[in-house]
Amino acid sequence: MSAWGERRRWRVLLWVTAGVVTLGFLIALEVAARRYGEPGPITNQVKALVLAPKPGPLYGGLGLMMVVLTWRQRFIAAGAALGIDGVLLLVRWAADADMTGGHVFGTGALWVMLGTAAIAVTRRTGPERVLLLKGVGLGLLLVAARKIGDTWLLITAKTRPTVLDQYVATADHALGNPSWPAGRIVEATDPFSTHLLQLVYGQLAVAAVVVAFHQLRNVTVERRFPSHHLVRTFLVIGLLGPAIYMIFPVVGPVFAYGPGASGTGGVQWAAADLWPHTPLPVTTPQPMTYDGITPRNCMPSLHTAWAVAIFVHTRRAPRALRLAGTFWLVVTLAATLGFGYHYGVDLIAGVVFALTIEAALRSLDRGWDRPGILLVTYGTAVFTALLVSYRCLPTQMAAYPEVSGPLLILAMTSVIYGFVRTTPRPSPRLPSPRPPVEDAAPKATTGEQEGPAATPRRAPEPR
Repeated sequence: MSAWGERRRWRVLLWVTAGVVTLGFLIALEVAARRYGEPGPITNQVKALVLAPKPGPLYGGLGLMMVVLTWRQRFIAAGAALGIDGVLLLVRWAADADMTGGHVFGTGALWVMLGTAAIAVTRRTGPERVLLLKGVGLGLLLVAARKIGDTWLLITAKTRPTVLDQYVATADHALGNPSWPAGRIVEATDPFSTHLLQLVYGQLAVAAVVVAFHQLRNVTVERRFPSHHLVRTFLVIGLLGPAIYMIFPVVGPVFAYGPGASGTGGVQWAAADLWPHTPLPVTTPQPMTYDGITPRNCMPSLHTAWAVAIFVHTRRAPRALRLAGTFWLVVTLAATLGFGYHYGVDLIAGVVFALTIEAALRSLDRGWDRPGILLVTYGTAVFTALLVSYRCLPTQMAAYPEVSGPLLILAMTSVIYGFVRTTPRPSPRLPSPRPPVEDAAPKATTGEQEGPAATPRRAPEPR
């Protein structure tokens, strides 16, 4: 068998293995969710084919799928999705069906993606079928990621009755407990700051889709996907992050030291009603019991990790996207602290987490060289050291903030520096080479002999 055939066989085997593992993971989440009396990701996805969908990036998934379509096919797909949603809206309205909080659109997008997959299997062959199925898979992965994330958060709340907020809050003294002043600033500038931060914080997936559109804009012409793009990083962050939640369950300052938010939590569950107006005292931390509804989704801050991924993937984009990526990162950090969803040390862990995953994916793409291996190993070691220090050394960190604070910033900065040094920069654009100048003499005009004996004319002497 040739080398190309061997590589193709291994790639097929890899995809089949990934598909089997993904299916097994979805079934495991479904079983776990049913155990706690809630539908899992598979059930929710099937329900969305008929019932009104829950909030999610359904049309974002359709948009990602359409990167493999021509412009004519895109208009047809978008029109079909809107038409299906319009018909279903009238049916639900006539039947007085539940609209799940007013969210009525999205079913059409899901039907169009499934229809495109059916067309790929029945009407396409060879590379065209593979490309179309990759586009459908990309869109469905984005949709399924939301359902998987919701199930993961449910499992963290049900399986982790105690949380470690007191440890993280005590360690956060090293940074001056930045969520407290940030919360007071948001209150002082309400309602402008609240609306802006909620818009940016809640529409992070929309920003990611816009960046992904830019990165995948040439798929239709080149008939292939780029080897690495933002969606890969987003999905891996969303897959691995909740596993850390299970190891280090934390709910956040607005829940552990405040009134709660989004209909969960409350002062009755809080260690004390302190956030954001009363400074947090330094006490001996201990695990605390919290309700069985609030997700334990603080450590690390995945919103920070996703915003960092958007920032990194816009560095080679046009200036407007670079500015947008920077804006989204800064405002997301402000929102995570200002709304009391995260502590400062969560953000540091989120930055290290995102850059380590991005470095691993880039090394997987270009080949595992020595700098890539060292960076991924170092980033993993720093992230592990952060979690261990938050859990085992919070009192010492709070007692010596002038030492522990700079050390935390230095650890994060060292990972950023290693990522910048390891990431290859775009090569400068060289001017297009000029065509070679012929050494032969110019052709003779009429009346002159062509060939080597012809004597070239001399330029006239200047007067």
